[in-house]
Amino acid sequence: MVYGHGEKPRHISLPGLEFAAVLRKGGLNQLIQVEVTDGTRELVIPKDIQRDPLRDEVVHADLLIVRRGETITTDVPISFTGEVEKGGLVVHELTSLNIEAEATQIPESIEVDLDGLAIGSQRTVAEITVPKGVVILNDGEQTVATVAEPRAEAAADDDAADAAEETAEAEAPAE
Repeated sequence: MVYGHGEKPRHISLPGLEFAAVLRKGGLNQLIQVEVTDGTRELVIPKDIQRDPLRDEVVHADLLIVRRGETITTDVPISFTGEVEKGGLVVHELTSLNIEAEATQIPESIEVDLDGLAIGSQRTVAEITVPKGVVILNDGEQTVATVAEPRAEAAADDDAADAAEETAEAEAPAE
């Protein structure tokens, strides 16, 4: 279904394999030009995709009409880069950000640099640098990623400390 800009919603049929290939290649923020039944062409962006749960085929898509120069709101995936402190485990609190941008300037993803982040540290939305013209709508205090100490290492350290304590007690002279 194609809708937006005060126009009456129109049902259209798209070639399934071609549409799925466009989504795979460009993601959900891909601008697509479709030809509507009356012969007009519309620039659209997918807003909702419904898939068959068994065959993973697109069975329905809501496509929002957009105009060049128009600002729209959409979700964009986050891509994490950089190496955190050795031994640190990155916990992703968010996988996408809600942004506002010009329809033809929507980034494929927003990069979040975690390079050198220490164990116990976090990266918040306010610390993310975005391309010119993109505005993040998420709360700036929201945590994007945290660097934690792996539980297995923490448990091994606790076990080693317990063993050292037991050895010290066994070697201590009896009073």
